[in-house]
Amino acid sequence: MKIVKKIAIVLLVILIGMQFYRPDKNVAEGDYVTAFETETQPSPEVKEILKTACYDCHSANTEYPWYNNIAPVSYWLADHIEEGKEHLNFSDWENYDAKKKDHKLEEVIEEVKEGEMPLNEYTWTHADAKLSDEQISALLAWADGARANY
Repeated sequence: MKIVKKIAIVLLVILIGMQFYRPDKNVAEGDYVTAFETETQPSPEVKEILKTACYDCHSANTEYPWYNNIAPVSYWLADHIEEGKEHLNFSDWENYDAKKKDHKLEEVIEEVKEGEMPLNEYTWTHADAKLSDEQISALLAWADGARANY
């Protein structure tokens, strides 16, 4: 029993220590998706879908929930955001070449069609990010149309 108590105390100290060393937040100043939206011309409906379901993990600015201030959740969210931006970063759109832009939009279509995006973990706490059939159709139609430019 003594070993379990010691392990519990060490884990508690680590957890408390983690509260003081947090990952950097993904927060940008200004309009961080202007180039993307200007080039791809999403409708107001699609802009709202992108803002609600995509930009938190796939842009340079995340609107953090209150529980992001608690470790280890803050580390888990930071990892999700970093991984999301590695796959697609709408804020970096102007630095993609035409072939990459076409491919990224193709991936958006595939991921949304397959129900892989937005992630279930995200929609559990962001109910408004769960896409309806109408929203999926609008998003797919926009992405398919935007691909035609490339």
